[in-house]
Amino acid sequence: MKTVLLTGFEPFGGHASNPSQIIAEHLRDRVLHKHRVVGATLACEFGKSLRQLKTLMKEHQPALVICLGLAGGRDAITPERVAINVDDARIPDNAGVQHAGKPVVRGGPVAYWSTLPVKAIASALMERGIPAAVSQTAGTFVCNHVFYGLMHELAKQPGSTRGGFIHVPYLAGSGESPALSLETMVDGIALAIGTALRRKKDQGDAAGSLH
Repeated sequence: MKTVLLTGFEPFGGHASNPSQIIAEHLRDRVLHKHRVVGATLACEFGKSLRQLKTLMKEHQPALVICLGLAGGRDAITPERVAINVDDARIPDNAGVQHAGKPVVRGGPVAYWSTLPVKAIASALMERGIPAAVSQTAGTFVCNHVFYGLMHELAKQPGSTRGGFIHVPYLAGSGESPALSLETMVDGIALAIGTALRRKKDQGDAAGSLH
């Protein structure tokens, strides 16, 4: 059976939990549109997170890769449109590393577009009553680091595998806000996966790399 690789991050920045990790765990081994979901957790560390992602991709040979991350302060599930080639951290990662203006990939393109149908995903979630919006920035911390590294890896190995990044809000009950319930976010990400498997492109969207 073909697979979908779905990753979340371990807790970071003093948070007791990370909803992206919890969502990936809940969807692990779920079968969606004849694809089995491989749920995994990445370290919230520059470098190590990408090494883990590459190992998972090599092991599972997924047809689709969706990486999840927490975006505190957002009130919706937000598929990201573009990854940029810079690490510029406001806080240290979990290994104490705090890059300032360092490229994710030296000599790489300025940016990569997601190859997920981001507008279709946002529309599908909103039609289901789940708060969603397309985001134009994944930040410059480990989320963007992984997003850019994923797209760079896929660009080096042209084929049928597509990928991208989706941010989620705080988890309801965590004491942080705005927040969404776990059930809502699990349903939303499952719907996002299904939409991405059914639709390969968003009409009118650019594709490829940005130089």
